[in-house]
Amino acid sequence: MESYALLIAAAMNAGTLLAIAALGLLINERAGVVNLGAEGMMLVAAIAGFATAVHTGSDVLAFAAGMGAGSLLALVFGLLVIYLNTNQYAAGLALSLFGTGFSAFVGIGYVQAKLSTRPSFSLPLLGDLPFVGPALFRHHPMVYLAIALTLALAWFLYRSRPGLVLRAVGESPESAHALGYPVRRIRLAAVMAGGALCGLAGAYVSVIYTPLWVEGMIAGKGWIALALTTFATWRPARVLLGAYLFGFVTMLQFHLQGQGVQIASQFLSMLPYLSTIVVLVLISSNASFIRANMPASLGKPFFPGS
Repeated sequence: MESYALLIAAAMNAGTLLAIAALGLLINERAGVVNLGAEGMMLVAAIAGFATAVHTGSDVLAFAAGMGAGSLLALVFGLLVIYLNTNQYAAGLALSLFGTGFSAFVGIGYVQAKLSTRPSFSLPLLGDLPFVGPALFRHHPMVYLAIALTLALAWFLYRSRPGLVLRAVGESPESAHALGYPVRRIRLAAVMAGGALCGLAGAYVSVIYTPLWVEGMIAGKGWIALALTTFATWRPARVLLGAYLFGFVTMLQFHLQGQGVQIASQFLSMLPYLSTIVVLVLISSNASFIRANMPASLGKPFFPGS
């Protein structure tokens, strides 16, 4: 039973970084902007957060540095695609490639660096319960923050006026502009907020999840987070559930290896990415379902006065 509790805990931990990044990308896409640069933003944020943690010893400052790095890259991306009307897909891919190379260059001096001993966390009383304690109540506060962010974003999108305006900008920017809303500024704010969350996820990877720096350590998680938004049909609660599902698939390989299951390690390592492809294929097979849930102006540029 203990091994299953540890599997659940590991799945939640792995799903947290996917959930935070995917929630950021969901904000982008709800505003009508597709950002394919999540992988690059998370890598730059990972090295920014790790370097800050090495020099200051503060996890809070490390998370702030990661969010700042992600938000800054998102700002550059937003200016390019929102105000200069460059192609969103090409700019996003360029951002991803830039982040991969830049993080590798900056991180050369941090490959051998080590962080101080990571603190352990446990909720009083609940953490001591059998099975559910180690499974659910001994996590880093960021795990619970991801759940709170999901609830807050769901309320924001469906229960608040600014959230309704954001959705309107993603559905029909022309109508929102006609009503007097600054569509481009709203989109830029959404892109920067999404970048900050991607940055937070990147810093979480290098500071908490695997407290070290290795070139390319995000290892495709930015792309999985991007796929999660489609998998979740652009709904926050489904993003969290999908993140935990992918986190479970990711950690299942280690659980099976620990149980002595004779399966090639290469096959187990590709399970998260294989499951991502399968899920996207299944969802994409129903085009009408996608159209009914996808923001109508997703990926489409907006030209005021046109």
